[in-house]
Amino acid sequence: MAETANNSLPNLSPAASRLGAAFARPKRLAVICVIALVGLGWLYLALLTAAMSGPAGTWVAGTWPISSWASNTWAVICGSTFGVALMPDGVWGVSGFALIALMWGAMTLAMMLPSASPMILTYAEIADTAARKGEAVVSPFVLAAGYTLVWFGFAALATIAQYALTRAAILDPGMASVSGLFSGAIFVAAGVYQFSDLKHACLRQCRSPFPFFFTNWATTPRGVFKLGLRQGLFCLGCCWAMMLVMFAVGIMNVVWMAALGIVMTLEKMGTGKRFTYAIGVLLIAGGVAFVGSAVMAHWPARPI
Repeated sequence: MAETANNSLPNLSPAASRLGAAFARPKRLAVICVIALVGLGWLYLALLTAAMSGPAGTWVAGTWPISSWASNTWAVICGSTFGVALMPDGVWGVSGFALIALMWGAMTLAMMLPSASPMILTYAEIADTAARKGEAVVSPFVLAAGYTLVWFGFAALATIAQYALTRAAILDPGMASVSGLFSGAIFVAAGVYQFSDLKHACLRQCRSPFPFFFTNWATTPRGVFKLGLRQGLFCLGCCWAMMLVMFAVGIMNVVWMAALGIVMTLEKMGTGKRFTYAIGVLLIAGGVAFVGSAVMAHWPARPI
């Protein structure tokens, strides 16, 4: 391990030696992991959004020019209408469930991995120090796998919830809320959660991962995977309510995805309670506006 940490692999070819040197640096692996997974998540969402906005919701090779693809992507990037193409008759089949689950999985990767990068890099820095001392370390990929598994579990539950809400006619086939009261309730609940003790207890763990790793350090793949699971649960406890806001604003509204992803990342960078409370106030105000609009829409007009 000490030789690997010093980038010296004399018995391998130059190419293999360089590869070994790269994999001997956990911090570099962590950066690659975060960039690759986040990039794949956003790429999947971009392609799916553009493809489902094409003629009849299909993408046929050779029949859809790049200019059309770009214009279609721009036309729907702020909307959430391609669910109609997935389920044109409002009925979910096996393929529909699979696509929606993949969609939620990609969305959670795209939104949550950037906010997890400080945690992954903290682990990588500790592991890098241990590797230089010749101690056994486990790749940050194992930690990231445990973290990701938690959010894939959330994605599975969100898929089931979306199915139930669609069946109850609260979401339309385009994955958008049809009830202002429902949207308002989600915004208010997410805003109130910003002030809860559980939110801030989980947020403290997300903001300061070093004490957690220092106290619970593991040198086996199974142990590091469990560390990733625990950190994923802390992250879930911090962010689940804000993720549910997507049900209110349109599940595939990419602008809101990006905005919420930025907010959750800033929260974990140690912006303090004021920022978290301010977001809570804004969410509650948005919820009140949704409810007010819904009530006014059904308010009986006075005869002239």
